[in-house]
Amino acid sequence: MDLRSRIDMSPMRPYQWLIVALCVVLNILDGFDVMAMAFTAKSISSEFALSGAAIGVLLSAGLVGMAIGAMVLGPLADRIGRRPLILASVALAAAGTALSATAGSPWQLGVWRILTGLGIGGILASTTVIASEYSSSRWRGLAISVYTAGYGVGATLGGLAAVGLQAEYGWRSVFVVGAVLTGLILATLIVLLPESIDYLAMRARPGDLGRVNQIARRLGQDPVDTLTPVTGRTAARTGRIGDLFTAGRARGTVLLWAAFFATMYGFYFVNSWTPSLLESAGLTRDQSATAGMMLTLGGTVGSVMFGVIASRWAPRTVLIGFTLLSAAFMVAFIVSIPMLAVAFVFGVLIGGLINGCIAGLYTLAPSQYGSHIRTTGVGWAIGVGRAGAILAPSVTGALLDSGWTPRQLYFGVAGVVVLAAVALLAMRRTDTPAVAAKTESVVAASV
Repeated sequence: MDLRSRIDMSPMRPYQWLIVALCVVLNILDGFDVMAMAFTAKSISSEFALSGAAIGVLLSAGLVGMAIGAMVLGPLADRIGRRPLILASVALAAAGTALSATAGSPWQLGVWRILTGLGIGGILASTTVIASEYSSSRWRGLAISVYTAGYGVGATLGGLAAVGLQAEYGWRSVFVVGAVLTGLILATLIVLLPESIDYLAMRARPGDLGRVNQIARRLGQDPVDTLTPVTGRTAARTGRIGDLFTAGRARGTVLLWAAFFATMYGFYFVNSWTPSLLESAGLTRDQSATAGMMLTLGGTVGSVMFGVIASRWAPRTVLIGFTLLSAAFMVAFIVSIPMLAVAFVFGVLIGGLINGCIAGLYTLAPSQYGSHIRTTGVGWAIGVGRAGAILAPSVTGALLDSGWTPRQLYFGVAGVVVLAAVALLAMRRTDTPAVAAKTESVVAASV
């Protein structure tokens, strides 16, 4: 049995959970960054005398950067390695966050927000893959779900930091603290983060066998005798975007993108607009804020719950169920607003389910592709998903201006989320690992 198969079949070891924990810390950066900007937006608006539209552009700048980073930097990880790309991306995020604290104009701040987003996009594409590659088959769903839950932790910490720090030291201090923490994380990664075994086996340069066996010992696995590198045309095309549509992968790629776009659209609609829409529907400001907190509370729990369930049933099947239930509870939530206690319960369920959907997509995406294009595939799926995230707030605002009610908006977004379930249902079983395996000859032979 080759090393890849042995890792898939073996129980998770402490070293594997350490790697997952490092990825969780990196995902915390995403949540911290998004909420830090959201909570400092009012102070930034006051200092630079910005309109609501201008603040909206600044809030979107980071998301734009994330989309570009995932799609542009992600493919580089298939060429230079997961570890170097993660380290470079963390450094980029640290630089962007530090420079944000020095911004002397809204234009400068927008540029530094995009730079920060570029780094976070590269981080997301690479850490999703490396967390998946170091997880066993049974516990992969749980590992990715715990990783995904890091966003909620980061969002909470980012919000708390923003409230406390800017009250005492001003909004720039939030970004200074973020940059320092990111720098500390970078130092930790330099010491602890290994390269992907799948990437080393695919590359198989002199010295890579020793690195693979060193990692294998930490995983409690027997060493391997040889590495069989990817050669010929496949090796020359490592990290090429066009290969996402060859060798039978086109259908799976398009459907995966559709699922990411629709799910991210629903996720960012729910998290961005729920408090203000509920206030428009007749709730008080405090009640609306509480409902928003219910969504966040349910999110972290829901991500982990997906992983627990996916350890017993096929992740794709569980993901379809979570997606359909998310749409159903969106409808139930907005209909039940007159019964406030019931609506709050539904709010927790929506937060849990829609976050579980994100965890499910992050679990499913790496399995679609061979190691020579795995980060490319995941990066582009995340980038397309971020396009949905960017569109959701602006489209919702335009529909509100045209006269749509909160109930109509929730019904409409529930329909968009159902489309994600349709895309997942349309994905054939052959759209996943088997196709990639036929086009890739990376094998680490056992002793």
